[in-house]
Amino acid sequence: MKRFFVTGTDTGIGKTEVSCALLSLMERPFAFKPCESGGTGDTDALREAGGGWQSVESICVYRLRAPLAPLHAAQKERKRIDFKKLTRAYEALEGDGVVEGAGGLFVPITEKHDVIDLAVELALPMVLVARAGLGTVNHTTLSLRALAERKLKVAAVVLMQSTPSSDEAIAVNRAELERRFPRTRFIGPVKFEPDAKKRRTALRKALRGLIN
Repeated sequence: MKRFFVTGTDTGIGKTEVSCALLSLMERPFAFKPCESGGTGDTDALREAGGGWQSVESICVYRLRAPLAPLHAAQKERKRIDFKKLTRAYEALEGDGVVEGAGGLFVPITEKHDVIDLAVELALPMVLVARAGLGTVNHTTLSLRALAERKLKVAAVVLMQSTPSSDEAIAVNRAELERRFPRTRFIGPVKFEPDAKKRRTALRKALRGLIN
């Protein structure tokens, strides 16, 4: 059974695109986005990538309007996120699938739980998405150390060039990270591609090894 928890070193770096690519490589997979805030359409994109068979409610437990961390977006709507409700919703899902977190590992879901706490509860192999470029070595190192501290297995780190850039750091990110973490699998950097169809094709090709 293939299941992954997709997280990131930041927000807006391509987590949903990576999640969708993984889903598209599986046969009738489930998608699970416990909390979505900001109305970005991630839940709809995940549903489509997984084959469109799931109800929106089974994919996302809390859809929140404000572009904030789930805890704060919920508070803005005078709602309370029930952590156990998230884990129960996941436990109802069967087969292969992808769980996508909100933002990075330490984004608050409740007053007592961050995204990393949900990852520990679900105990899935982690796919860490990192923005290729200056700062990535630092952000990725911090994230990988946090995952190791919580004894979470890392399936892969995916380096994503999510915008057109001539950043010289892109060329050296992977080698430096592999030097620091020789037992971790690194994928990419996946180059920026403005055409959505070509971008999906490139991601599928890069991630296929995780499924096979």
